[in-house]
Amino acid sequence: MKLFFSFIRKEFWHVLRDTRSLTILLGMPIMMMLLFGFALSNEVKNSNIGVLDQSKDGVTQHLVNRFEQSRYFSVTKVLKREAEIEASLRKGELRMVIIFPPNFNENLRHNKQAQVRMIGDATDPNTSNIMINYASAIIRDYQSELFGQQKMPYQIEVETSMLYNPKLTSTFNFVPGVMTLILMLLGAMMTSVSIVKEKEKGTMEVLLVSPMRPLMVIITKAIPYLILCFVDVLLILLLAYTVLDMPMRGNIGLLLAVNILYIFTTLSLGLLISNVVDKQQTAMFISLVGLLMPSLIFTGFMFPLENMPLPLQIMSNIVPTKWYYSIISTIMVKGLGIEFIWKQTLILIGMTLFYLFVAIKKFKIRLE
Repeated sequence: MKLFFSFIRKEFWHVLRDTRSLTILLGMPIMMMLLFGFALSNEVKNSNIGVLDQSKDGVTQHLVNRFEQSRYFSVTKVLKREAEIEASLRKGELRMVIIFPPNFNENLRHNKQAQVRMIGDATDPNTSNIMINYASAIIRDYQSELFGQQKMPYQIEVETSMLYNPKLTSTFNFVPGVMTLILMLLGAMMTSVSIVKEKEKGTMEVLLVSPMRPLMVIITKAIPYLILCFVDVLLILLLAYTVLDMPMRGNIGLLLAVNILYIFTTLSLGLLISNVVDKQQTAMFISLVGLLMPSLIFTGFMFPLENMPLPLQIMSNIVPTKWYYSIISTIMVKGLGIEFIWKQTLILIGMTLFYLFVAIKKFKIRLE
């Protein structure tokens, strides 16, 4: 056992002396969290819009102020005629134009209805649709304040509610997704590259003839990355809670236990890769391309799996990131317990054991 811990200590010093590896291990989580949390948000904020107010009464002025005060819009241009609309959208000055027709207040007070036109730049259809939905919600809220509980003839009311994420904050989706990608890349890539590096330098033969069993030598090389990946988990959760304002609704102990299981999965995959390749470049290519692309496509946090063809949906079941993302989303966002994730957890355990079994079978005691 003393020899076992001495090997682990040796590997720790090896990792700590490697500045590039340490930068990747600790710098990548911070960079990706801040990038996904702020820059790659699917929310629409501070979009430039224009207003063509042909009524210029108190109600339309109040509505314009509501748009200006909203964090979603910035009223950057007040148009005077409809001919200016297309030119402003074509130049990219505005993302949307809101048109209030003449006699807006009079129609609203006497006829109990008034029309508002919205013209959006649909070169990005998703963004345009989101902006129109935001603007419609602002108008509906103002109408409710204006008329209170007064009922209009033949009025159809639509009541909506969003469970678990009522404000539709993108952080709730990106944080579990970024954790999935980071741990997969770091766990598999760093483990596979570190072992293949020993093969390239010829030092693996020295390790294999040591008094310790060859398999235990490989395990001791993976343990430092297990600890460092767990540190990354703690760092990500801290950033998510303090910087991105994401609440932790589920059981923290269960969340950490699932992350340790997933780290074992990624390390097992890294050991498997290291036992089938002999070059660092090959190991890195498999880790970055062979693991990154399936993780992005088949996890479900960037592209809905339900929208994919059936063969791709079936293929996604063999990707461990899909099951891990489902587990931590259930814990972190929904706040649910083990009774809702036991099936996904068993699948992840099965994948981990499978990767370890294949890695052991492929392990060569004698290097050629």
